Amino acid sequence: MTVVRCVPRSLDVRFGRRPALTGAAALALGGVVTPRRARAEEALGPPVRDLVVRDVTMPPWRGTPRRYVLLLPTHLGPNEHVPLLVLLHGLAETVDPKMGAYAWLERYGVGSAYDRLRRAPIARTSRRGEWTDARLAELNAELAARPFRGMAIVCPFVPNVYKSANPTAELDALAAWIVDEVVPSCQVEAPVVPDPSRTGLDGCSLGGFVGLEVFLRRPEAFAAWGGVQSAISDAGAVGYAERLAKALARAGPRRLHVESSTLDPYRSANERLAAELGRRKVPCELRVPPGPHDQPWLREAGTVEMLAWHDRAE
Repeated sequence: MTVVRCVPRSLDVRFGRRPALTGAAALALGGVVTPRRARAEEALGPPVRDLVVRDVTMPPWRGTPRRYVLLLPTHLGPNEHVPLLVLLHGLAETVDPKMGAYAWLERYGVGSAYDRLRRAPIARTSRRGEWTDARLAELNAELAARPFRGMAIVCPFVPNVYKSANPTAELDALAAWIVDEVVPSCQVEAPVVPDPSRTGLDGCSLGGFVGLEVFLRRPEAFAAWGGVQSAISDAGAVGYAERLAKALARAGPRRLHVESSTLDPYRSANERLAAELGRRKVPCELRVPPGPHDQPWLREAGTVEMLAWHDRAE
């Protein structure tokens, strides 16, 4: 049985100005209105205005929990449809399915990043220096020329594949679950265009590595792949570039985005991946803004850059 939980009316102010998918509307969609933790959201910044949350639990696979959070835009007009973006979380949140499913929303700032992009120009909210003046001006010029249009976002729980007795089988199963179950479910539940040409995939740290493996297994299911501070090695970057080149030779061109940061321990590996793709004549956009490998960096700049890229890649 699939269990759907929607954010209750008492928390609507944090996830959407309109009381979408709550009360009778939630029940009409088969949802069960249940309480949710507010403390973590309150600690991480301003309310999320333009997204409403659906929490979906699916039957486990060989004991592995299957849960995802679907973020639905509340700003769409009648009959308006948007792309779907699949986001995968990092290692720290693999310990708990709920923590993992909510990681991008509660820890990585995807909701506040979405709001900031919808209300450009982007302004600094941190004093750590994640934005250079030049990049901030460039991004705001891009947003002025082409405003952020938005998307539906789905955030599946990712288990710790490193601890699996058979990591390859775990990755095979994850790819099948995401492509054959999660994405089709979202295409029914959300106002998205049900087409691979309007579906993107991204992930952070462990999620970048897992997303890369999912994309390589099913490149036909996605129009774009991106990785934010992907947890790969320098040596592994060469193999991934070769595998990506072969996969795209079969599936056709796809948009690729590699995002790291100046103090990211995986910076050299991500830069090498982009360089090796370039040597193989595979187009890839690389961006390395200032900052460390941490959640405040994601909330200030990393997630904004990632969403902006996927909106342009559409």
